[in-house]
Amino acid sequence: MPGSTLPPFPDDVRTHPLLIIDYKLIKVGDVEEINRLWEAATTIGFWYLKNHNADQEVNDMFDMGAETMALPLEERMKFEQGDSGRSFGYKKAGANAVDAAGNLDSVEFINVSKDDALAYPEVVHRTYPSTVNTRMENTIAPFVRKGLEVTYVTLNIFNEKLGLPKGTLERLHDTEEYSGSETRCIRSPPTQVKEAMKNPTLGAHTDFGSLRYQSFLHNRLGGLQVLPPGHDEWSYIRPIPGHAVCNIGDALALFGGGILQSNIHRVVAPPGVQAEHERWSLVFFTRPGNSQVLRALVESSHVIAEAVKNQPDKNFETGSTAMEWFARRIKYQRINNRTGPETWAASRGTEHTPTAV
Repeated sequence: MPGSTLPPFPDDVRTHPLLIIDYKLIKVGDVEEINRLWEAATTIGFWYLKNHNADQEVNDMFDMGAETMALPLEERMKFEQGDSGRSFGYKKAGANAVDAAGNLDSVEFINVSKDDALAYPEVVHRTYPSTVNTRMENTIAPFVRKGLEVTYVTLNIFNEKLGLPKGTLERLHDTEEYSGSETRCIRSPPTQVKEAMKNPTLGAHTDFGSLRYQSFLHNRLGGLQVLPPGHDEWSYIRPIPGHAVCNIGDALALFGGGILQSNIHRVVAPPGVQAEHERWSLVFFTRPGNSQVLRALVESSHVIAEAVKNQPDKNFETGSTAMEWFARRIKYQRINNRTGPETWAASRGTEHTPTAV
């Protein structure tokens, strides 16, 4: 696993507290813990998850990421995402904008499709570097299955709270339907220039899909920041050992008529002396089936219908399928597709705020 001895997260930076949710308790239907999860999902849309029992899968995924990033750049570039709006594959540093001015990102990552991982050796969407293929069945697929397990437990809780017919959200995220769900292993270089530490490595955004589960290497290096509702200053999310950081994405915010919160966040250099170290992070993104239209499920739930009625200034009819929504946002992050600030705006999500960078 990349990295070993890392400095602790400092105590002298602004942080925002998150509720800690016990996965073991919500899995068995503990009412008090489910209510705490619902509180987190409907206020800031972020929470910590403990007792997820994914430590081995996480460690193996970081090894896969390190092996992939150790390949020659020429080899990695054979599997580059490209500019058409496809997310799966390798993304080099500097391929994406991080703000409306077109400043470039500094991170590289490898994305592996849920569909490719579960169908291997069949190719569903694309091929991957040799380091990915070697670990597809014994590393990536187990991590995907763990992510899906947590996803469906969470979706079924939200399904009941939203007053939807049983299985509605799970059907919209059917494992058998191809989707944008993917794993991502990210490497961020050290930052030693003090001014550069203030610049985002991933610009302000809401997430593309439904749920995100993120684990930091050893859970010691920070960098994730949130802009909580009603706040005008960014706050770090303090990494906690053994805890994943989870959040709601655009799709669930739309399906639920704005009840579930897809909150603005970004990634910057780790604070203090942590910035001098290479930062690794690992994510599993859950996204709806490609054909699913992103719209409030008002016909299926009076709870959602009432929420939409009480927000006449918001549009919950996107007219986009999950695949179209996802491809647009990926495509217009790419610096090669930039025409001006409007390109950046087109890549943002439900809660896009032009002043948040």
